[in-house]
Amino acid sequence: MAYPQALETFAALRPGDRLEIKHEVKVGFRRWNTVTVGTVVQTERRRHSLHFRRNLDDKVFSDVIRLRRDDGELTTITLDEFTELTKLAD
Repeated sequence: MAYPQALETFAALRPGDRLEIKHEVKVGFRRWNTVTVGTVVQTERRRHSLHFRRNLDDKVFSDVIRLRRDDGELTTITLDEFTELTKLAD
């Protein structure tokens, strides 16, 4: 899935939609590919300032999905250009 398609899917998501997300988890130099399945609780475009000494009017955003997994756990996933979104049938 190309990143523009993932953004289109993200824009169409509504609370209650079932979703499968394939993404990469990075901690230091280690990486894991994982699949997360759950029900969309919330989507948002979150503004943050992760970059050092940027201009005050320079805005940086991340697309964020909050999911409720099948076991009831809440998890938050930030999209990047390698994230694959698949909307599942209810």
